[in-house]
Amino acid sequence: MAETGEQGATAVGNAQGEPILQIRGLKKHFPLTRGVVVKKQIGAVKAVDGVTFDLYRGETLGIVGESGCGKSTVAKLLMNLEQATAGEVFYKGEDITKLSGRALQAVRRNIQMVFQDPYTSLNPRMTVGDIIGEPYDIHPEVAPKGDRRKRVRELLDVVGLNPEYINRYPHQFSGGQRQRIGIARGLALRPEIIIADEPVSALDVSVQAQVVNLLAGLQREFDLSYIFIAHDLSVVRHISNRVGVMYLGRMVEIGSDEQIYEHPTHPYTQALLSAVPVPDPDGREGRERILLAGDVPSPANPPSGCRFRTRCWKAQDVCAEIEPVLEVPERYQSEPGEPAAHPSACLFPEERDIVGTAE
Repeated sequence: MAETGEQGATAVGNAQGEPILQIRGLKKHFPLTRGVVVKKQIGAVKAVDGVTFDLYRGETLGIVGESGCGKSTVAKLLMNLEQATAGEVFYKGEDITKLSGRALQAVRRNIQMVFQDPYTSLNPRMTVGDIIGEPYDIHPEVAPKGDRRKRVRELLDVVGLNPEYINRYPHQFSGGQRQRIGIARGLALRPEIIIADEPVSALDVSVQAQVVNLLAGLQREFDLSYIFIAHDLSVVRHISNRVGVMYLGRMVEIGSDEQIYEHPTHPYTQALLSAVPVPDPDGREGRERILLAGDVPSPANPPSGCRFRTRCWKAQDVCAEIEPVLEVPERYQSEPGEPAAHPSACLFPEERDIVGTAE
């Protein structure tokens, strides 16, 4: 294992060809200041601290992790809604973190976002037609003014809503219907990439399934690439080709859905999978529950070396000295075809059978 350096990029699972989006060493540090008149920086919250991964055309990359690990901040950085402290985000070879003005606006036409809360992400004073059609005001070249109302009706039909709802307001819809409106707005410009930031976490379970199936169908119809952020491992497995696991601002494991769910090698991933509820009473009996000690460290003062070591049952003295790199463990490199051969940021990676993981 290397002692220092950013997390290594990798291509696994169903990924083929050149990536459409490349993230390299992405960081976002929020300054901590003291003082009223004269503010002095005394530290920083390292919300995202050196994240690296690729997104390939036509695939869904799921990003999971507990609350506060930096998932949503990554989404904002990819859209340049937050200015990155360091790192690069390449879209078709162009670093969008360096763009602004018209150049950034042109890129955002091809990278759209679906937000977490369907109640606050829609303007209550605008009709559904105005909400979905607003992207056409920013990018008038996509749809001439005479065609916009027709386009909006088509989008409502595509997401499973009655086109006659075009003059209604958001408060007249349920949560699931509002999220469909948000999805229609994201599709308006015919983007290549959609970043879905926990799009079903605020919805009922039955509605979650409908929205996830809708997203899967739209991906096939419009040839979309998704970054799907969630903390529900079952939902992520249902829709994702590859899965990345985040902990305290860093990616600790990434691989295909089979590799992550059936052959996890990082202790944190194993602990997450062991916490997934199992509906079958018989399946619970032979299941191992991994209980983590202690609390999640503060991102303002993360542990040295491996960030998970303060809660890890395998931690040794060397874990406090060496920062593990996200790479395929040496023991698996000689057998690249094995399911376990995927990157894991652990000095002592090994498989651990978690009976009854998310299906």
